[in-house]
Amino acid sequence: MVDWKILTMDVNKVYLDYAASTPVDPRVINKMLPFLDEKFGNPSSIHFFGQQAEAAVEEAREIMAFYIHCRPDEVIFTSCGSESDNLALCGSAFAARKERGAKHILISPVEHHAVSRTAEQLASLHGFELEYLPVDEYGQVNPEYVDTRVRTDTALVSVIHANNEIGTINPVTEIGYRCRAKGIPFHTDSVQAGAYLPIDVDAFQVDLLSLGAHKFYGPKGVGVLYIRKGTPLVPIQTGGGQEFSLRAGTSNVPYIVGMAQAYHLAQVELKERIANLQPLRDRLIGTILEEIPDSRLTGHPSQRLPNHASFVFKNVDGNALLIMLDIAGFACSSGSACKTGNPEPSEVLTAIGLDSSWALGSLRISLGTGTTREQIERFLQVLPDCIQRLRKVSI
Repeated sequence: MVDWKILTMDVNKVYLDYAASTPVDPRVINKMLPFLDEKFGNPSSIHFFGQQAEAAVEEAREIMAFYIHCRPDEVIFTSCGSESDNLALCGSAFAARKERGAKHILISPVEHHAVSRTAEQLASLHGFELEYLPVDEYGQVNPEYVDTRVRTDTALVSVIHANNEIGTINPVTEIGYRCRAKGIPFHTDSVQAGAYLPIDVDAFQVDLLSLGAHKFYGPKGVGVLYIRKGTPLVPIQTGGGQEFSLRAGTSNVPYIVGMAQAYHLAQVELKERIANLQPLRDRLIGTILEEIPDSRLTGHPSQRLPNHASFVFKNVDGNALLIMLDIAGFACSSGSACKTGNPEPSEVLTAIGLDSSWALGSLRISLGTGTTREQIERFLQVLPDCIQRLRKVSI
């Protein structure tokens, strides 16, 4: 395992927001560098330079296909996980309406905005009917509800694999089998899952699956959409014939190469990374719940990402907490979508039944390869005092 250092000018600053983005692994950078200068060709060109670039793209496609257990021609490179989500929802919804008159879209209420906002736009601008699956107190979808909500005119079902905000892992395999039995396309957003969960699209019975490289130590600006062979899809970005005519645009060769290398490393080092991070996660969860009054873990207590700890603190301003922690040298994030003068609870936290007195005081702590035991202990010394001070101000 590479002993990475936090990429910051101030060595006292501690990064605990790996769910937002990760530093690029130096081994990934080294793999990308040749394609930024001497191997700079356009993979659509027929000359030597183009063939050199095309070979690199196709090798990357084979690597991604190998690790998610699919055919190379089922891997489509995009600009990010959000674009992959958009293409999955819009492309399959338009295709389903064109081919069989389907107009019903079924998603969970705890999706990333790349899914939920896209589904809302399909409903508001394009005449689709949007329905939300129920979730439990942990933000999980019960697969049995899929059976009761799917209709003959359902265009697609989309349920997030691992929640970015609360870390909960959904039973995508069980949901996939139910959708497959009814002949309904099933999409899952695996962007957060890619770094720490093995992905097998056949086992999941999924038709569409999204990934983003910067969540697993690859570069920002590149993603993947897996599309099962035979799944109808209307392109939403047209122009050239790149990516099997499903996503036009000159291939970003260095980033594609970097993504494949990053995903390869994530898979071969998966067990080691989990073994290093899960005890730190558990230390955070146990100590915070024990030592800070009126604190709750959000998300499932065990079926959650191994690097992810998320909480709500009653009568605490989540944004103010983030500022205090940042001043103290810790970079974290909050689930609350607070706007100046207009605080609003996170949609995810509202969906799992938390009222504003709890939901506005959310904190997400996500760990990564640069996280150490010493950093976690320092954080646990600082956090209780921050909470106590904020509660005194709110009284």
